[in-house]
Amino acid sequence: MGKIKIDKAKNEEMRKTIVNYFYKERDEDLGDLASQLILEFFLDELGPFIYNQGVEDAYSYTKNITEDILALQIYRRN
Repeated sequence: MGKIKIDKAKNEEMRKTIVNYFYKERDEDLGDLASQLILEFFLDELGPFIYNQGVEDAYSYTKNITEDILALQIYRRN
């Protein structure tokens, strides 16, 4: 899998979230470039770990559901 891609609207929303966090929690004003660089860092460096955890969670959930579905089988009595 390649780099995590985010559409423009979601990128802007995430960038603004970073700006708001730095302002509220650290009393720092971040510009567009700084917030974009931080977002790209998180996506590049932390994104794969978060993505892989989501894949593992989905696999476990699907595996459990599949096992539950198999329990619904009807067997003919001899």
